[in-house]
Amino acid sequence: MGQCCKFFLLITATLTAWTGYKVYETLNFTPPVPVLASDHWWGPGKPTKSVDKSIREFKLEFKSDMINDLQARLSKAKFYTEPIEGVGFEYGFNNIYLKEVVQYWQNEYRFDERLKYLNQYPHFKTNIQGLEIHFVHVKPKNVPPKLRIVPLLLVHGWPGSFVEFYKVIPMLTTPRKDVDFVFELIIPSIPGFAFSQAPSKSDLAEGQIAVVFKNLMDRLGYEKFIGQGGDWGAGIINNMAILYPESFIGVHTNFPFSSDIISAIKMSLSCHLPSFLFDKQHQSEKCPMSKILFELLLESGYFHIQSTKPDTIGVALRDSPVGLAAYILEKFSTWTNNEWRKLSDGGLKKKFSMTELLDNVMIYWMSESITTSMRIYAESVTDTQYRLNFDFLPILVPSAVAKFKHEVIYQTEGQIRSRFLNLVQLSVFSEGGHFPAFEESKVFADDIWSAASKFEDYHKTKKTKTEL
Repeated sequence: MGQCCKFFLLITATLTAWTGYKVYETLNFTPPVPVLASDHWWGPGKPTKSVDKSIREFKLEFKSDMINDLQARLSKAKFYTEPIEGVGFEYGFNNIYLKEVVQYWQNEYRFDERLKYLNQYPHFKTNIQGLEIHFVHVKPKNVPPKLRIVPLLLVHGWPGSFVEFYKVIPMLTTPRKDVDFVFELIIPSIPGFAFSQAPSKSDLAEGQIAVVFKNLMDRLGYEKFIGQGGDWGAGIINNMAILYPESFIGVHTNFPFSSDIISAIKMSLSCHLPSFLFDKQHQSEKCPMSKILFELLLESGYFHIQSTKPDTIGVALRDSPVGLAAYILEKFSTWTNNEWRKLSDGGLKKKFSMTELLDNVMIYWMSESITTSMRIYAESVTDTQYRLNFDFLPILVPSAVAKFKHEVIYQTEGQIRSRFLNLVQLSVFSEGGHFPAFEESKVFADDIWSAASKFEDYHKTKKTKTEL
């Protein structure tokens, strides 16, 4: 009997040890970098060799029939549902304030002036992998001979657009005292957004878009560059750095995301156990965890809709400019500061002007791209994308992360460092949310300048060590 018990204990111990090892192996497994075809055809029909691959100038247009149709739809808007008494944006966009937005759009939004504003920088299109890709390309002016020009790829997310970066363009293309470089900006629209053609084939997500944008940079002649992104732009830039590390001077992101389970567990435990048990970088200042999870639940309903039936919700949003404005602008309220959902106006004009906000809405309306822009959610939650394992791959190029206080997804320093293995700068800001280039423009631009200098130092140090 005793021998049986010993044997049972031995088997149990062996199985426990094996299980523990497999769990450890799973948590610490780094998948291989996927290989994606650089010439995959995303356009309609079959690939054709007759595609015009030239880079062509492009101008935005507010056609009179589009404006007349928009005004007619705005004038017929019906506000049937009164908000609950005392409620701000807790149930979504407040209908009383929505009336003010529509009246402003009808009577005070200056279409001619805003078109000039949107066209103030050079726009271009070029065909890549069967898709017409739109991008803004801004070169610095009056550059002294000894000043180096550093290409900077800026990628937006949803429900933003290239116009998010307009405020920072002069801040990044104007030389700074005692800095021996200046930026040249490439600001593309993600396929399916604004004036970039939507794919005719399924499975175009962050990894595949990374390939498209690398092809864009190749066509423009840039062998090395800095990448910056937030929201979907962050995922695209990260994936570019994973696939093409040799092309990156560095990565700057304001939307860090890590799938490192061990760091997430440490963050969770740090909310319930004595702090001395954990490194400071794994401690969360947003305890309890239930608060973080509850906030995600409050703000993620749209994600489920767009990940499953983007074309259905797209019908309603494409048909109604009022619905489109409410759907988009509500994100610029709660994603900028979630406390603003308690306000009757959503706090929208605390950081933005109504004209600026409607510029972004106009881009979605005039390009008829709201439906195709939302498809990126559905394309990113498929088995095909999960098998690529991009979220579990580390970023090896020098990186800089800007943490803004009111960002929707919270990550500890430990989680960030577990993903960005050569982190040269981690900035933590007491203000700002999901759209920092738009809302905290100077802070955002300054952080990029600082990061770029540290990328330079990193590469100089690495070169010196290699020579030794």
